[in-house]
Order: sequence, then structure tokens, then C-alpha cells
Amino acid sequence: MSLTWSAKDHKNMSQAAATGHKRSRNDTGNKATVVLGAQWGDEGKGKVVDLLATEADLVCRCQGGNNAGHTVVVDGKEYDFHLLPSGIINTKSISLIGNGVVIHLPGLFEEGDKNDKKGLKGWEKRLIVSDRAHIVFDFHQVVDGLQETERQAQEGKNIGTTKKGIGPAYSSKASRTGLRVCDLLGDFKDFSMRFKNLVHQYQSMYPSLKVDVEDQLKKLKEYGERLRPMVRDGVYYMYEALHGSPKKILVEGANAALLDIDFGTYPFVTSSNCTVGGACTGLGIPPLNIGDVFGVSKAYTTRVGIGAFPTEQLNAVGELLQTRGHEVGVTTGRKRRCGWLDLVIVRYAHMINGFSAIALTKLDILDVLDEIKVGVAYKLNGKRIPHFPANMDVLHKVEVEYETFPGWKTDTSAARKWNDLPAKAQNYIRFIENHIGVPIKWVGVGKSRECMIQMF
Repeated sequence: MSLTWSAKDHKNMSQAAATGHKRSRNDTGNKATVVLGAQWGDEGKGKVVDLLATEADLVCRCQGGNNAGHTVVVDGKEYDFHLLPSGIINTKSISLIGNGVVIHLPGLFEEGDKNDKKGLKGWEKRLIVSDRAHIVFDFHQVVDGLQETERQAQEGKNIGTTKKGIGPAYSSKASRTGLRVCDLLGDFKDFSMRFKNLVHQYQSMYPSLKVDVEDQLKKLKEYGERLRPMVRDGVYYMYEALHGSPKKILVEGANAALLDIDFGTYPFVTSSNCTVGGACTGLGIPPLNIGDVFGVSKAYTTRVGIGAFPTEQLNAVGELLQTRGHEVGVTTGRKRRCGWLDLVIVRYAHMINGFSAIALTKLDILDVLDEIKVGVAYKLNGKRIPHFPANMDVLHKVEVEYETFPGWKTDTSAARKWNDLPAKAQNYIRFIENHIGVPIKWVGVGKSRECMIQMF
């Protein structure tokens, strides 16, 4: 794919201008399909992306860093991705890490090499990295841990960060002291000076922070050289992908709506926009080029770390969901908190993202339950509230209104089409669809690709 603005493009633009023609609005180019989490993460986005990535020409990550964790099972082999787009498995597609992603270089290569040993060959030739992406340094990760310790000491609670340095890296970016991939590949003397200044800035805030600056710079220089062949101007690359020959472009969201820095359960959120706007800003895609937006939700709800969770079940049901669903974080190894499906949060995620359709995953985990509840509304002081509360104290106080469904008590894991599902499971799915007002396109009943029932 050429990365140049061709003379033909220029001529076409100039001709349109010269003859006073209005540029046609429908010549918008290719559309990007976006896959986003509709809850608090861990919904099975990797699976949906993997399904769509088999046909995609370009699979992109637009935000977050290696705080994300996507597991993809292919031919019985389990691959774990944190920074690499899940589409890297597909040898026919290109994977792009966009400008909105923060990259920990040791983490990137470690992940690539680890998956290479499992059989992921030639990944470096299929990966493209935007030159505008910010870098997560080792000391950002140390600071992440120090900040958590400090929060614990001061407030008696922490945020539950993955300690991957994501928050501190985005802080450096926002305070304009961050360093990007293009800086690392530019004048190394200048980069070294700015790196030293950044270290000093953090050391003045955290006197216990020890950094071997020369050793770090030596390693960064090596990583930079290994990265160099993969680096492109992300804006031009994306523009050419959108406006060149017909292409299937897929954007893989990390984290989820309720972890979004603006719309999530602040302050127990991540440091980036994991809603649809992040796909535009994190890759340089105009809104006009956003096509389908698929939301992914589990058939129940989970959350890692602390923060309000209205439908949480601190009882045998919660335990059953946790053990049956193997609810342990891919990135942190922490047990996930579990509860009933909360349609208030899924509807809220839909308000922000405008889902075209939803993938409902892990339905099979509910197979053994006698009855299944679904949260449909929140009440405050006995009155229904029409919105999802921004204030965490308020969210902690809401009372959930539930609809109760009889369980189907049948193993659904072998179901491969809609009619294979028991009638009670079908009713559960239809209720969810009608309540959110978004069609369910896939129903997941197991770990592998084959276990996603496509509805339309």
C-alpha cells in the first residue's frame, strides 16, 4: 500500500475545486467495522474480532495498551493478546496499532515472541505501528504501582489498575511530556535528553523511584531499531486504506464502555476512551467512515477490581458464575466479581455507541441455573431513575429491579444454530434484544470460533 498523496488525488481535488463541483457526499470510501465492550470488559470481544478478522484486510487497535487481554482459540491453540490486535493470527491481513494506543515496547516484543513459539509465525511482517503512538516506559509501570500503594494508604482503597503503566503514560501524554514512536526513531540525542527530563520529573514526585537511565536508553535504542520496519505515518496509512481499493477494515476496542474515562464508573475506569469516539481519535478515522458498531456483552455481568456493581451476587450464584465461567482476568489473574446481566448498563453503552447489533457471549454458563434474573431498571428511594448515575455514591445506593426467567437446564454448548437452543434460552435472548432495542447477531456458547451461533 503506497503511503503517498498521489498526483491523481491532487488533480481530482483541484478539478473539483476548479469547476465548482460539489464533492459528492457518498464517495466516502471504505467503512470500518468497530467491535466494543458493552460492560466492564472481559465480554469476549477477542472472539468476535477473531470471527470478523478471518475476512478482514486490516485489523486495528485504537486505544489502551497491554492492560487489555484477549484470548483467541484457533485449532485448539490458545493465544493471549494484550497489545497485538487479535487479527494478527490471520496471515492474510495487516494489523495496525494506532496513535491512540500506548505501547510498552518490551511487552510488545515479549508477547510477539511468546505467541511465535506457539506457532504465530511472521507476525512482525504483518504489523504496522503508528509513528504518533506514545510509549509506555518501565518507570511508568513502577509509578503505576506506587500510585496504587499511595491511594491505598490515603483512602484505604485503590483503583485496581493492571499496573501496566497505562495511566501514567496517558498522564505524560496529556501533560505534553510524553514521548512517541516518532521521537524514538528520530534524533536519539534529543530523545535521550527528553527521556532524562521525564525521569527527573517523576523522581521529584516519587523520590523512591530508581531508574537506570543509561541502561534504559540502551534497551530503547535496540527496541527502536527492531520496531523501525513496522512504523508508518498512521494518518496517511489509514487514509489510503479507507480511500484505496475496497477493503474490510476492523477496529478492535479494548476495555469497555463502563471503563471509559468519560462515560465509565469514574474514577474506577481506564485512562482512554473505549467507546466509539476512540476509534476516530485513536486511528484518524472520520465519523463518516465508521460502519457497523458491534457491542459485546456476556449473558451475565462481571467486573474486575473495585467500584460499584449493582447486580453483583455475593452468594452461591456469584460463585457458580465465577467457577463455571472461569472468571479470572487474562491480564491480572484476579478473580472477577460476578452478577446477573444488567441491561441498564448495556442500554447506557448503546446510548453512547449506537450499536448496530450485539454479540451475547457465554450463554452456556447459565445452563445449570434454576432461574435467571436480569436487571432492567434502577430505583432510588423507591423511584425508578431514567438514567445511569454519574456519581459513584448514588450508584452504590441504587436498588435493582429484576425480571426473572425460568432456567433451561439443558447443555447448550453443542448448539450451532438458533433452533438448537432450548425455547427458554431463546426467550431469554429475545427479551434482551427487545429491552435494549438492538438485534443480537451472535450468541456464544463456548470458547472456540465454532461456538458462536450467527443469527443473521
